[in-house]
Amino acid sequence: MAKGKVKIDKEKCKGCELCVEACPTDVLAMSDDYNSMGYHYSTPVNPDKCIACMSCAKVCPDVAIEVYREE
Repeated sequence: MAKGKVKIDKEKCKGCELCVEACPTDVLAMSDDYNSMGYHYSTPVNPDKCIACMSCAKVCPDVAIEVYREE
């Protein structure tokens, strides 16, 4: 199975949680911290579970997520 790495631009994230809901392997969760706009942002909490499916990046309306496939 493919392995991936999720990179989130916390300053672009507006806390909609769509990525958290879209992730089939529960890689993401909402941070307790705030970004400079005052939003909770998503963050990888189980990065080793990422399968590089890109579901999170596809649903992000703010284009705040990049997914890299690892070899």
